[in-house]
Amino acid sequence: MAEQTERDRWDPGVQSYASMGYYAPDYVPGDTDVLAVFRVTPQPGVDPIEAAAAVAGESSTATWTVVWTDRLTAHSKYQAKCYRVDEVPGRPGEYFAYIAYDLDLFEEGSITNLTSSVIGNVFGFKPLLALRLEDMRIPVAYVKTFQGPAHGTVMEREYLNKYGRPLLGATVKPKLGLSARNYGRVIYEACKGGLDFTKDDENINSQPFMRWRDRYLFAMEGVNRAMAETGEIKGHYLNVTAATMEDMYERAEFAKELGSVVIMIDLTVGYTAMQSMAKWARRNGVLLHLHRAGHSTFTRQKTHGVSFRVLAKWCRLIGVDHLHAGTVVGKLEGDPATTRGFYDTLRENHIPANPGNGIFFDQDWASLPGVMPVASGGIHAGQMHQLLDLFGDDVILQFGGGTIGHPLGIAAGAEANRVALEAVVKARNEGRDLLKEGPDVLRTAASTNRSLEVALSTWGDVTFDYTSTDAPDAVPTASI
Repeated sequence: MAEQTERDRWDPGVQSYASMGYYAPDYVPGDTDVLAVFRVTPQPGVDPIEAAAAVAGESSTATWTVVWTDRLTAHSKYQAKCYRVDEVPGRPGEYFAYIAYDLDLFEEGSITNLTSSVIGNVFGFKPLLALRLEDMRIPVAYVKTFQGPAHGTVMEREYLNKYGRPLLGATVKPKLGLSARNYGRVIYEACKGGLDFTKDDENINSQPFMRWRDRYLFAMEGVNRAMAETGEIKGHYLNVTAATMEDMYERAEFAKELGSVVIMIDLTVGYTAMQSMAKWARRNGVLLHLHRAGHSTFTRQKTHGVSFRVLAKWCRLIGVDHLHAGTVVGKLEGDPATTRGFYDTLRENHIPANPGNGIFFDQDWASLPGVMPVASGGIHAGQMHQLLDLFGDDVILQFGGGTIGHPLGIAAGAEANRVALEAVVKARNEGRDLLKEGPDVLRTAASTNRSLEVALSTWGDVTFDYTSTDAPDAVPTASI
């Protein structure tokens, strides 16, 4: 336990954070409190309760010494309170610190302010060896100050007139170096072959080999030709990411003028820019796709940073329509249980606490529209049954190399993905066990479709089996 002291709260000088009221084990969080759970790893010799209290203090009102101006505020209201500290199962030296923040600490409808407070300075605090924000509970009172997704899952399907199955996409490859006309050819072939979307990648902006305006023109030419030939609504995620907001608005307006149903931004533009583009997207009737570029620099490590489940909550509040959220079976980081928690966070209206999926708190979104998760990164047609079993219908399955790398060409790659998807959806709707029967379903479909047959022979045995760095710390106990 933290060292007890007989000093008065207002004695000058340095006092422990716990003694100043930032550790309050008897505190019962209110319905309007913002709750957070941090993984705290104290430096050797630092008391864990004092370390947890320091996190509460330094992420709210405290500084390193007693200040008399605290007496000019209702300090007990404004100071965050660590109300619970638990050892992390199986990980000595790590602790879960549960902290409650009064709602008045945060500006309404501002993720920028929320993050400046909760993760502002505290991650550099010297008494901590490492610190990770694992989860947050956003109270309904705060949820209702945000616009949320520009359109949401239901409205997106109505825009696209596509129901009862996942959506299919592909990222243009190679990411960099194509001319604008060749870029447009890739988009046309992929959309004509059966995809719903194609996509700019995160690092395509406006480079010397392909300026943004030229890319938009040829991309939309490809989209429009594919729509005319297939009779389906298609889209290409035109990346409007740029150096300034003025440039981003200019690019978004041009995309809208060309008739694009969707635009794209990178996470690297920052929370304020993301929220501004979300409001633009709702005003202008354009879907907003978010590429989580750079997220793993702070989400991937087990002991330090911010969990992606927290980032997912921030992005839903900010108001994006799409967010890359992992594949489990692909080339990028993704524990199955943890990823399931990400998808629930983005799609469901009420998410109960579920430690087995890494969910620490009940979260009520109070009818805030859902975000369409995007599964992208090293997936192929041979995994279609696994992807549908994992993620259901409300997901965008993006096959970049798994479309454009097809030996018979891009259109054949798109066709293989569409045939595989429709085959496994039909099998699912018939009540068949996808995990057991999926490979047979795909082989049967491939027997009458050359494109799928070649895709399965090319990639059917490709897997990415590595130990996840971000698995939940609690394993559900089997029921009897």
